[in-house]
Amino acid sequence: LTIYFFFCLLPLPNTIASPTRFLCRPDQRDALLELQKEFPVHSNDSDPVTTVSWNKSVDCCSWDGVTCDANLGNVISLQLISLSTATNTSLKSSSSSLLKLQHLRELGLSKCNLHGEIPSSIGNLSHLTYLDLSLNQLVGEVPASIGNLNQLKYMGMWGNHLRVDIELDENQFEGTLDFGNTSSSSKLGVLTVGDNNFDGLVPESIGKLHNLNSLDLSQNNFRGRVPRSIWKLRHLNSLDLSHNNFIGRVPRSISKLVNLNSIDLSYNKFEGQIPHHFWRPSQVGSGHVMLSHNSFTGFGKPVEIIDGTTLERLDLGSNSLQGTFPLWMCKFGALITLDLSNNHFSGSIPQCLKNLTQLLVLNLRNNSLSGFLPDFDGFELESLDVSHNNLMGKLPKSLINCQLLEFLNVKGNKINDMFPFWLGSLQYLNVLMLGSNAFYGPVYNPSTYVGFPNLQIIDISNNNFVGSLPQDYFSNWTVMSLVWKETVPENNYMGLFASYSMDMAYKGADTDFDRIFRNFKAIDFSGNRFSGHIPTSIGLLSEMRLLNLSDNTFTGNIPPSLANITKLEILDLSRNNLSGEIPRGLGKLSFLSYINFSHNHLQGLVPQSTQFGSQNCSSFLDNHGLYGLEEICGKHHVPVPTAQQQREESLLEPEEPVLNWIAAAIAFGPGMFCGLVIGHIFTSYKHEWFYSS
Repeated sequence: LTIYFFFCLLPLPNTIASPTRFLCRPDQRDALLELQKEFPVHSNDSDPVTTVSWNKSVDCCSWDGVTCDANLGNVISLQLISLSTATNTSLKSSSSSLLKLQHLRELGLSKCNLHGEIPSSIGNLSHLTYLDLSLNQLVGEVPASIGNLNQLKYMGMWGNHLRVDIELDENQFEGTLDFGNTSSSSKLGVLTVGDNNFDGLVPESIGKLHNLNSLDLSQNNFRGRVPRSIWKLRHLNSLDLSHNNFIGRVPRSISKLVNLNSIDLSYNKFEGQIPHHFWRPSQVGSGHVMLSHNSFTGFGKPVEIIDGTTLERLDLGSNSLQGTFPLWMCKFGALITLDLSNNHFSGSIPQCLKNLTQLLVLNLRNNSLSGFLPDFDGFELESLDVSHNNLMGKLPKSLINCQLLEFLNVKGNKINDMFPFWLGSLQYLNVLMLGSNAFYGPVYNPSTYVGFPNLQIIDISNNNFVGSLPQDYFSNWTVMSLVWKETVPENNYMGLFASYSMDMAYKGADTDFDRIFRNFKAIDFSGNRFSGHIPTSIGLLSEMRLLNLSDNTFTGNIPPSLANITKLEILDLSRNNLSGEIPRGLGKLSFLSYINFSHNHLQGLVPQSTQFGSQNCSSFLDNHGLYGLEEICGKHHVPVPTAQQQREESLLEPEEPVLNWIAAAIAFGPGMFCGLVIGHIFTSYKHEWFYSS
């Protein structure tokens, strides 16, 4: 009996247990389900968040991207970042369900493919402290109602297509925004509206955001002077006004930004002298000073730097700065990048640069610096650009100690040295620019030459290099045959800490490359005195985009192996002593857009392909044996093929059947006789159907 009673009670807990209690409130759940309908989703296993899993049988507080208040069950955070929504999803249409989530503190809809305008009703979510609508397809004005969100500490709207005909004094808070109705007690700490299409003036009322520690107005079309109130935001530690149309001088009141350690004013129209307050220890902390692409002319008062200053990045490039190299910069011992390019600095490069032992990027390009290159012992340089100055002497052998060197550009100086074979041991060297100097001698030495296995761009043009190249010269240049696998767009350009730039002959004209694609691979040996045959191993470099061997004394045939360079876009072999035919395989290179074979001794039929047919006639000038240029040159420069060339061409084209001509000749005589006889009969006699009745 006892045992029986025990088993009878076993089911009892399942029978009398209370139903499962959900934390989520029903009204909050229903609002989320409405939102799910308004946000059509393309399910993708790789998505970090998806609303597909939202199901009313499950507590909505456990749904993806949803966080609830533990006590009351209100939804306080909705993070749907990178949600794969349908292409026509409108934030405006979903605003009604969002408004039912009145207790939201965080709303993250970044990268959700949202279209249309931002609804003004979003300003009713008065508890929001975090709002992120960045990287969508939103357009139009940012509603003034956002100024009601006085609890906001972070707002991101960058990477959209927001725009206005701005009259900021009639709006509030961001974008089309006037901050006139914003409380001076606003808790907003981060404001970013970068990468949009805003224009107009930034209002003085922005100064009411006293608690801002980060302000980003970059990559818009703001104009006029920077409001004075910005220079009074004492809590700012990061200020980015880059890529706008701001004008005027930077005021002395910048000294009030005592917490500032990162400032970017680049790509504007600032002028005058750079205030010496920039270099105070409190303002050059462990951050960045980026002032490039303006019209600054000097540094004002003598600059005094305290040793131990921890500034990491200093970019003053593309201004109108002049005078000798600023020696006080040698005290920035923590510098990682130093860019003084495109200014008017003169004098020598100081030896005190050896104090910058952390330096990875040094760019002194396009100044008037003279003297010799200093030694680089103890450096960890990844990039050195001293191109287009007046430097002389030899390349310092101490560069061999820069084992991380990727980019070396000394182009456009007066360096007088032999080819630096020793650089071949730098395993990370990708770009070597020695052009337009006074380098001399051969570029091949059988006892020291090991090739450049990681080199993908080399320019040794317009020097005094001589000699021939062995047929296997390019055999070890392996990177030029490797396919670049693209990753995220930011990694598709060379340069980790600063974008590398260069100038190079491109389609017959000197061209500046402000950034260099990682998949760009090029060889420019033009303007020297190389002789002998072009090495057949050139065909191993299948990923090369540009090959310029012009203005040398190469002889022999164009190697057919060039047809193996399937990515080739630019080929310039002009002004040599090349002979023979143009390899027909070149006509199959689908990327080939610029060709120049002029001023050689080439002959034969030009490949009849789209790539060749689209070239300018000048690309084939002064090759008197070439023919087949009628479509390219029209009536200009159309050589007549010789008898020998006609015989060769006849081997390449279908022959007319010989018997057809013989038969026609045999039939001509009898045909003529029969015609005359029949004609005589018709003129002498009338057939009966010619008589009238």
